[in-house]
Amino acid sequence: MGKVGGFLEIERVPAPERDPRERVGDYREFVEQLPVDHLRDQGARCMECGVPFCHNGCPLGNLIPDWNDLVYRDRWREAIDQLHATNNFPEFTGRLCPAPCEAACVLEIREGDAVSIKQIEVAIINRAFDEGWIVPRPPAVETGRTVAVIGAGPAGLAAAQQLRRAGHAVTVYERDEAGGGLVRFGVPDFKIEKWVIERRLEQLRAEGVRFEYGVDVGADVDPAELRARHDAVVIATGSRVPRDLPVPGRELGGVHFAMEYLYVRNRSVAADGGAPGAITAAGKHVIVIGGGDTGADCVGNSHREGAASVTQIELLGEPPATRPDELTPWPLWPMKMRRSYAIKEGGEQDFSISTTALTGSNGHVEEIHWVRNSGRPPFEAIAGTDERHPAGLVLLAMGFLHPEGGLLDALGVEKDPRGNAKAGAYATSADGVFAAGDARRGQSLIVWAINEGRQCARIADRYLRALSSDT
Repeated sequence: MGKVGGFLEIERVPAPERDPRERVGDYREFVEQLPVDHLRDQGARCMECGVPFCHNGCPLGNLIPDWNDLVYRDRWREAIDQLHATNNFPEFTGRLCPAPCEAACVLEIREGDAVSIKQIEVAIINRAFDEGWIVPRPPAVETGRTVAVIGAGPAGLAAAQQLRRAGHAVTVYERDEAGGGLVRFGVPDFKIEKWVIERRLEQLRAEGVRFEYGVDVGADVDPAELRARHDAVVIATGSRVPRDLPVPGRELGGVHFAMEYLYVRNRSVAADGGAPGAITAAGKHVIVIGGGDTGADCVGNSHREGAASVTQIELLGEPPATRPDELTPWPLWPMKMRRSYAIKEGGEQDFSISTTALTGSNGHVEEIHWVRNSGRPPFEAIAGTDERHPAGLVLLAMGFLHPEGGLLDALGVEKDPRGNAKAGAYATSADGVFAAGDARRGQSLIVWAINEGRQCARIADRYLRALSSDT
C-alpha cells in the first residue's frame, strides 16, 4: 500500500485551518482541504502493515489502506467505491469524527506521525460529489415490507438507507423540522455547513425514503399505532436526556443545557445568518461546564456572538501532554491533552473544577462559585481554593444519560441498567422493534452511530425477509 518507504520520506501534514482571528467573524467551515498533490503524498505514507490496526480503530471498519493507496495512485473513482462500502456518510465523518483510526495507525507509535486518514477521507467524498459520482441507488426489487425509522440522525439515516436499498418501504419520523439530528441542530455550521446534510438527504429521498418532519412519535403519533401499520420499527432517537448540575441556583435564568443553546444558535444561523435567538451569549460572561466537543461548540458559538468573556471548566484533572502508555497504550485512543479549535479562537480553559453554587438577582444568574478538586474520583475539594466569577450565561455540557424513556415504554422495549434500549444484537424485547445508535449504546461518536444504523438494518432486514418466507 502507498509508496514503498514513503512514510520515511514524507512528513505528516495536518488539516489546514482558517486563521482563528478571521473565522470567528463568520459561520463558514474553518477546516480546509489539502491540495491534491499533498493528498497523494499523504496517501503514499500509508504502509503495507501486516495488521492494519486502523481497521480496528475505526468502528465502521473502513478499508483505509485500500483507499489511501488508490488516492496515491490517482484512482479516485475506485476510492469512493471502497469508502462507501463501509460508510454511508463519509462527508459527515470526514468533518466530525475525532479519527480513532489515526490514533490506531501503526505510524502513531511515533506519536503525532499517523497517516492523515481523515483528510484523505473527506477529500475523496468531496471529489465524488464534485464529479457527479454520487447518484441515487434505488432498489431493483420491492419486498412489500414497510419499516418506520424513528429519528433522522446519523444512525437513523444509515438504517433507512440500507433498508431502502434492500427493497423495503422506509418512512423516517423526525420530531424536528429537518433531518440530520444533532449533526444539523447540535453541531455548528463552522464545523459542517448544513447544505452538506441536505445534499445527502436529497439522495435518500431520490432512493425512495420518505421523511415526515415535525412528527413526535409518542405525542403526535401513538407508538402502538405506528407499530401496527409497519412491519418493523427502528428506534434511533439518540441519547437525549442531559446530565444535570444539582447545585444551589440551578433554577436561575440564564442557566441552560448546552443543546438548548446550540439548537437556538443553529436555527438562528439557518434562518438569518446568525441574529440572536431566545438564548444568546452576546455581551455576556459565559461559563461552559464540560470539557468535551459539545462544550467546545458552545465556546465557538459564544465567540461568534461576541461574548464579553468565555470560560470552559472541567471536573476532571488536566490530561497529560502526551499519550500515557501506562493508561492508554497504542493502539487505544490516547487520553491526552487536546486543545480544541474553540479554545484556539480565545477564552479560558480550566480543569479540576467543582461547581458549588450559582447566584444572582431578579431571578437571573450573575455569578458562579467553584472549588478546585483532586482531579480524579471522588473529586475531593481542596480547602481554601474557593473562587467566584461573573456569569451571565451558564451552559451545561456534561454529557447525556440515556434516551427519553417514554417511547421505549410505549413500545414495550426493555431497558438496560443505564436506561438505554436493551438490544444486544439490535433486536429489542418487543417483536419487530429494533434499536440503533446512542439510543442503544449510550452517547458515543458519529462513526459508531453510522455503524449501528448499518448493523441494525442488517438484522431488521433478516427479520423482514423471514416474515416474507412465512407468508
